[in-house]
Order: sequence, then structure tokens, then C-alpha cells
Amino acid sequence: MNQKIIALLSGLLFGLGLGLSQMIDRQRVLGFLDVAGTWDPTLLFVLGGAVAVTAVAFRFVLRRDRPLFGSRFCLPSRRDIDGPLLAGAAIFGIGWGISGYCPGPGMVALVLVSWQPLVFVAALIAGMAAYQGYQSATQSSNRATQSNS
Repeated sequence: MNQKIIALLSGLLFGLGLGLSQMIDRQRVLGFLDVAGTWDPTLLFVLGGAVAVTAVAFRFVLRRDRPLFGSRFCLPSRRDIDGPLLAGAAIFGIGWGISGYCPGPGMVALVLVSWQPLVFVAALIAGMAAYQGYQSATQSSNRATQSNS
């Protein structure tokens, strides 16, 4: 089966799960993050279920030589914690706390035809474009420095 079809089906299944668990409801997510106020533990159960399924499934999946529909597993090789990782995690957390969305639920919430997910996805795209521009400028600067040396 074509990998793009598998990716589409996986994304649809993920989106369906987010919708059924109400994780596209930003008020539910913000309620989970409000530990000093009216805390809503629903997200904790969703996350706990996902971690439990992953912990069991990965033990079987990673014993295979390769994925069912791929040539190899693409697992992270780096284990160090550096500045860009911490900065990215902080930006992600701040954005999640402000908007009540992270990328997956934000994209799925577009079906609600509400202005909040539209603003979130627009900001997400703008942030990705800004980072891409920063990366390009940094690489160009590094190449220029190396050729002048």
C-alpha cells in the first residue's frame, strides 16, 4: 500500500482520536493547565492512555527489522539536551498555554470553523516560516564566514 495513503489514514485516525477525547476543545486543555484554579484532569487520562499503549506496543514493534510499510525505522539518535531543544520546548509550552492548542489538535480543530484554531494555525505557519528564514540566514552567514577564512 502506498505510504502516502498509510500516512493519510494514520492522520485521520489520530484526528478522530483527538476529536473523540475532546482534545480539540481548547477550554478542556486550558483547564488541564490551570493547576492553581479549576483543574480538569481529563487530559491526564488521555495522555496516560497514550503512554500505556505506546509502552506496550513499542516493545513489539521495535523487535521487527523494519516497519510494515517502510524500509527502516526513523528513531532519534541524539540524546543530549542543548539550548535549541530547551528553547523549542519553552516556545511550544508557552504557545500551548496561551492558545490551548498544540499542532495536532490545532489542525483538527479547524473543522470547528472557529476563529481560534484559524489564528493558531496561521501563527504556527508564520513561526515555521520565521524559523526557516532564520535557519537560511544562519547557514548563509556560516558559509560566508568559512569561505572568507
